[in-house]
Order: sequence, then structure tokens, then C-alpha cells
Amino acid sequence: MTSSPEEPGTPEISAVSADSLILHATDNHVSWITLNRPETLNAITPDQRERLIQLFSEASADPAVRAVVLTGTGRGFCTGADLRGGGQTTGERIAGDVARVIRQGAQRLIASVMDCEKPVIAAVNGTAAGLGAHLALACDLVLAAEQARFIEVFVRRALVPDGGGAYLLPRLIGPQRAKELMFFGDALTAPDAERLGLVNRVVPPEDLHKTAREWADRLATGPTRTLALTKQLINASLDSDRATAFAAEATAQEINMGTADAAEGIASFVERRTPRYGGS
Repeated sequence: MTSSPEEPGTPEISAVSADSLILHATDNHVSWITLNRPETLNAITPDQRERLIQLFSEASADPAVRAVVLTGTGRGFCTGADLRGGGQTTGERIAGDVARVIRQGAQRLIASVMDCEKPVIAAVNGTAAGLGAHLALACDLVLAAEQARFIEVFVRRALVPDGGGAYLLPRLIGPQRAKELMFFGDALTAPDAERLGLVNRVVPPEDLHKTAREWADRLATGPTRTLALTKQLINASLDSDRATAFAAEATAQEINMGTADAAEGIASFVERRTPRYGGS
């Protein structure tokens, strides 16, 4: 039994046990992270959550990693936190227990994606529900297979959206659309998600990993520190006034101009040749 995902276009993953719940490989400067609990539609256990946070942190710190792809095996991308897989308290609660679990759990996971210093692509192969939908939407770019669905499932269980959903969705599609999705909890098809602006591109399922690889390879040959600074500027701008955003932009460009890639970019323009970025 192979330990690598069956979908075409993913890198071969060596030295990973067949029952590993998260598959990980770095290939051509791209970190591939694959949720691998297809029997649960890749619902996330607390151990998986911590492993994901670790992998995004390691991607930030590793100069050999210049882009990240997050995907899943089977019919689901991720159906959120595994409410039956442990880590949920069923006994007496004390004040603050639930808020503490959310802060230390789902919110940390979403923040680890948004704060990752490398561009992150979600390759959504199937259902993305609850926290799983927010995990995809926290990524910088979202590719979706035609059969993918996005579901704000919380209201179906009389739960308030968590994992950053009420922060992410209004900023992506506006408050009215966000309320519609969160109030009704209806499944959103991949084409409808693309129409609303939640998805960058919808592709046939057989092309999902091929397209993710193409996009990741382009990012991995780009000016890595420039992309990191650009990501930080865009994310911060959503919570900034104009003066703050303009000041951050100027500071980021000051920092960026000291990078080797910026020097290469300018030199290649002057010399009329294709730039060769090293990621620093």
C-alpha cells in the first residue's frame, strides 16, 4: 500500500506510514500538506491540528520552502473539528472553558495559515465544512475541484461560527452574503463559491493537483520575501485605516529593497532578461 496520495500530480511521499493522518513532503521548494482521514472526510483531531500548526510554522522558517499546498484525500477536503474523536469535554464545564478551547485550538490553526510567511494554496478536493471551510478560506489562493462544496454548517448544530469564520467571510464577500451563508447553512457549490469570490478557480477533479502544482511552482520560483511582505500588507490592510496602510506599505518596500531578489528584479529589467529569484 503506497503512502503517497492517489491523486495525480502530487509528489511521492517517502518514509510515511500508511496510517499517517497527515502526509507531508517537500518537493521542488513546495511543502505539500495532505489531510489523510478519508473515512471521516478529513475531520481534524486535536493532534492533527497541532501537527498542521507545526508544519505551517516550519514552512515559514525553512528557506528551502517557498510555497505551501494544503489538500485532502478522498471525497472531503475537511469537515471541521472531529467532535467524536476526542478532545471535547462532556463533563462539567467552568466559565471560560469553551472560549479557551477555541482560542487555543481552531483560532490558532487559522492564524497559523494566515501568518505563514510563504504563500499557501488550498486545493479543495471535496467538501469543506465548518472549520474546514475556514481552513480553506484562510489560504492565500483557493483552487476547487468541480465537486467541492463549502458549508457553514455551524447553524445546523445551533453553534456560533468559530475558527475565524465571522472574521474571514465578511472580508471576502461582504456582510450580507456572509450572513446568508451563516444563517442558513446551505451547501455552496464550487462554481457558486467562485462567483462570490471565495474561490480563485474551479477545475475538473482530475486537474486539481496538476493546477495546484503549476501555481505552487510559479510561486516557488518567485521572490519569496517580496511575496511574504505583500501577503502581510494585504492581510493587515483589512483592519487598517489609510494612513496606517500607506505607512506599512512604505516600510515594507524599504525592507524589500534590501533583498537579493529585489536587486535581481531590477537588474533583470535593466538587462532585459528573465529574472532568476533565489528566494532571499
